[in-house]
Amino acid sequence: MTTLRHIRLREIRLPLKESFRISSGVISDRRILLLELTDVNGVSTWSECVAGESPNYTPETIDTAWMAITQWVAPRVLGKEFAQPGDIHVALDKDFRGHNMAKAGVEMGMWGLAATAAGLPLGKFIGGTRTSIPTGISLGIEKTPAALVDKARAAVKQGYRKVKIKIMPGSDVEFVRAAREELGPSAPLMADANNAYTLDDIDRLAQLDTLDLMMIEQPLAWDDIVRHAELQKRLETPVCLDESITSLDRAIDMHTLGSGRIINIKPGRVGGFGPSIAIHDFCEQHGIPVWCGGMFESGIGRAYNVALASLSNFTKPGDVSPSARYWARDIVTPEWTMDATGMVKVPLDRPGLGVDVDVDRVDQLTTRSAELGL
Repeated sequence: MTTLRHIRLREIRLPLKESFRISSGVISDRRILLLELTDVNGVSTWSECVAGESPNYTPETIDTAWMAITQWVAPRVLGKEFAQPGDIHVALDKDFRGHNMAKAGVEMGMWGLAATAAGLPLGKFIGGTRTSIPTGISLGIEKTPAALVDKARAAVKQGYRKVKIKIMPGSDVEFVRAAREELGPSAPLMADANNAYTLDDIDRLAQLDTLDLMMIEQPLAWDDIVRHAELQKRLETPVCLDESITSLDRAIDMHTLGSGRIINIKPGRVGGFGPSIAIHDFCEQHGIPVWCGGMFESGIGRAYNVALASLSNFTKPGDVSPSARYWARDIVTPEWTMDATGMVKVPLDRPGLGVDVDVDRVDQLTTRSAELGL
């Protein structure tokens, strides 16, 4: 049983080590919404809402999530007794549309609370079977193919198991081809379009078929399923859907229509661990590989991604890069690290998240806070 007594919201601002460019804009620092949750027995843990500053990935932002948690999400769970964490998403979803990232921040935190109270590592608590997970890196759009090649070469040398190359019209085929030619046929490359193309670009996208990519991620509109099916028929390269998959139903639609062959599960995007596990299980039953994407999480959000990626059907390397990839200093100890073979260890030697939150650092970085409780 889990009964939540208190939530403390905090916003921190964490600067990136270097700016990161995708088709919809440039990110230089990250406003991050953290939640500290405490149950009626005094057990506490942390979680993270992954909504960004602008509505360029989903309609949600950190500010809409703050309001949604305060006004609608928290009142649905505070003081309510839940027999198991899987019941929480159901309670949050009834007659409450959207706001998946706000819901996920609380829902995932309650999974973390339940794991801590049970004395189990979060990965094991949700049914994970892996002791380490393969890790990929995401490379932003560079000004020249040569600059991209330098970044991709360094990533392969570091041991990353997947190199994701952000693309957009004007910075696509030539850039990816340069990386392929430099790194050779065995380099694990993929492209991520962040919905920068339309069906008018099919001939252009089809040129990527010659480059033996692991996948091309979300080339068409952020909420599209139907047009991706037409595109997948024209491409040999597997289409991976990201933004379009916001629920189990959307994953079923993808499978039914043939809109893609791989799914990127971001737990914040789908509403938390409950929906993520349901999508994972459906995909495993139907032979659809999945992987865990990243949203520039701090080490707290990373803990949840690592736990999720320990489930058996996360067979593609995820965007679970070590802390040092993005942050000069993370807000957890120990910081997340990757070994020379591109693997991140799943912490199984302690209950809960597997890392400690550096509360003093969080205090220093906090720009606003709020207390929600019984």
